[in-house]
Formats: sequence, C-alpha cells, structure tokens
Amino acid sequence: MEIMIKSIHFDATEQLEAFIQKKVAKLEKSYEDIQKVEVQLKVVKPATAMNKEASLQVSIPGTTLHVEKVSDTFEESIDLCVDSMRVQLQKNKEKSRSY
Repeated sequence: MEIMIKSIHFDATEQLEAFIQKKVAKLEKSYEDIQKVEVQLKVVKPATAMNKEASLQVSIPGTTLHVEKVSDTFEESIDLCVDSMRVQLQKNKEKSRSY
C-alpha cells in the first residue's frame, strides 16, 4: 500500500505525517487490496475555528473511495476520515462478496 500525503498552503510536521501514516496503515486490516491512499490536508479560512480539512482517497481494485472531513485539528479530521473510510471499505467488501 502506497501512502501519499499532500499539504496545501502549509508544511506538515513530521509528527503529523507519522500520525497519518499510523492511522492510514490500520485501514489495511479492514481491506487487504488497498493499492494507494492519497491524504490531502488543507487549511480553510485560516482565521476561523473548524478550519482543518482532511480528505482521504483510497484506490482499490475497480473503484476509488473518497472521504472529506473538517474539524479543529488535522488529527481529529484524519480520525474522522479513517473511521468513515473503514465503513465504506466494509460495505464495498460485503458488496463484492455477495457477487
């Protein structure tokens, strides 16, 4: 599984990148055939609260799944993204099993 992290309009710290790597790696427990994961971090309207946007794009055989969340911190956004991506992967796995 290949993990790409893009931070738009700012530089992500090594600590943040390590956190993302650790969280995203756990997705493989839900779905083994993940080919590529793209994580995009963006600060929306720098002066406001709830301005850290994270989006997760997971490429699996046959399709690409996408999740986007906004919250106060990037860590929180990543947590929310990973949780909802896990749900999507489970649904996709069950759907492919039923065929």
